[in-house]
Amino acid sequence: MVDDSVVVRRLLTDALSDDPALEVVGAAANGRIALARIPQVNPDVVTLDVEMPEMDGLEALAAIRRTYARLPVIMFSTVTDRGAAATLDALSLGANDYVTKPSNVGGATAAIARIREELIPKIRIHCAAAGAGPLPAGFPSAPAPRLAKRAFVPAAPRRECRVEIVAIGVSTGGPNALAELIPRLPAHLPVPVVIVQHMPPIFTRFLAERLASKSQIGVEEASPNHVLEAGHAWLAPGNFHMVVKREGTVVRIGTHQGPPENSCRPAVDVLFRSVAEIYGAGVLGVVMTGMGQDGLRGAEHIRERGGRVIVQDEATSVVWGMPGFVAQAGLADKVLPLDQIAEEIVSRVREFRGTAATRGIQPQLGLR
Repeated sequence: MVDDSVVVRRLLTDALSDDPALEVVGAAANGRIALARIPQVNPDVVTLDVEMPEMDGLEALAAIRRTYARLPVIMFSTVTDRGAAATLDALSLGANDYVTKPSNVGGATAAIARIREELIPKIRIHCAAAGAGPLPAGFPSAPAPRLAKRAFVPAAPRRECRVEIVAIGVSTGGPNALAELIPRLPAHLPVPVVIVQHMPPIFTRFLAERLASKSQIGVEEASPNHVLEAGHAWLAPGNFHMVVKREGTVVRIGTHQGPPENSCRPAVDVLFRSVAEIYGAGVLGVVMTGMGQDGLRGAEHIRERGGRVIVQDEATSVVWGMPGFVAQAGLADKVLPLDQIAEEIVSRVREFRGTAATRGIQPQLGLR
């Protein structure tokens, strides 16, 4: 563990010490010390603070990646503007995941419980992905090395309908996956896009701003009562579920703080149920990289209403949990690598529309 705070290092040690499968093999107060310690203790995973003296987390991460390309690194960051921005930078530089430091949770005991709940599953899954040991029972597999091949059960064929909305659910590995997908959607996309990325408050705003700066379609963090528009994407705000609701001839965004589902708020299942209710067979659901099974029940609702679902494949997913559960349940119409999902979305949106509606789409993805 790498953190300049003695208190935080103690909290991490206490949180991890109760798990018999985990052992804290070393601690460092900054990145420079950590780089010297890594070859001595040979860790299976590194937790890395962002703000530290001498060498901060981003500098340390870059140095780690130059020497230890496969060593899992989990950022341990604060829920602040600076912490959110730095965490997104870290993910783009090769960090495997992140966990936010607990704040205002009611004391050390609650903080330890929060760290244990959020950090331990991520340590386990990234260790398993890097070949450090087997997964605990009930955890989904990760991309490499392959632990087991999972069969894709194709969804039952049905009559194709015109796509009216694209709903995307994503978690672990999501910021980089969205940074690959959303900029490839053309400005003239004739449908709205709604996205749930499991992230805390502040982080979702920064992610939306970053996606907007790179994309042809508009991207923003969702706010209540905004009218859905074609060629625009909305990202669910951290700690709020996002839904859609029809008012006369328009559809608006709604947000609420109902109970978490699948231990998540926002939850993919909540959004998928909502779009299935409003748009029926006009929904195209997309489930991408992520730990757990959020989106599975929502994909069932989309399919029950006649909609379509595509999922990211195992090879390009950081964790093939969310998309894997959907594929194995026979709910996916297609399983695709990340770099083919945008083209598939555009192709399906183009179906049953005149050439005028899609004239701006074809050249940008080379569709023929």
